[in-house]
Parts: sequence; C-alpha cells; structure tokens
Amino acid sequence: MNKVHVKTGDTVVLLTGSDKGKQGKVLEVSPKEGKVIVEGVNVITKHVKPTRVGQQGGIVKAAAPLYACKVQLVCPECKKPTRIAHKFEADGDKVNKLRVCKKCGKSFK
Repeated sequence: MNKVHVKTGDTVVLLTGSDKGKQGKVLEVSPKEGKVIVEGVNVITKHVKPTRVGQQGGIVKAAAPLYACKVQLVCPECKKPTRIAHKFEADGDKVNKLRVCKKCGKSFK
C-alpha cells in the first residue's frame, strides 16, 4: 500500500520543472504509481488517430501525470505552500484524523 500526501480536489503548487511555481487543482491521484494529475500543469500534446469511421483525429492537449513528491499542498486559509500535520479529534466514540496546515494551524476541509 502506497500513500500520497495529496487528495483529489486539493490545490497544489509545483516545486520543480518547467512549470515551477504554478498552482492547480488535483484532478486524479494514483497512489500505486505515486503520481498525480494537476489541472493546467504539465500539459502535453498528443497526436490522436481516428479510431472509428467518422471520428476526427488531430492534436490534443492533455495533462500528464507527475510524481507526487514534486508538488506541495497549498493551505486554503493562508494561501501558502505548506506541509501537512495530522491532528486527532475525539467525536464521541470515534477519533477523527484531521489534516492541518503546519503554518497557520487551520484544518483542511
């Protein structure tokens, strides 16, 4: 079992590469490969052939996956890139594990 520190829907910032510093929303997470797909970041062009009669081929732009270690979570409260801490909160019989910003202390969703 592999773990990734980001979830679908999180806002992240890129730490390396040609798109360094760009922010985007996580569209898809693949924990098995340790990769994420971020909206508007790491966009590649694919040459697509028509597969059926009447279908159009051409050049399509698509977001390619990148390693999760190359992105950092952005806190929705303080709007800064941050690592996450975990805080445990008792709710009756259950104990909830919350993701918390290391800089401002506010919890994510």
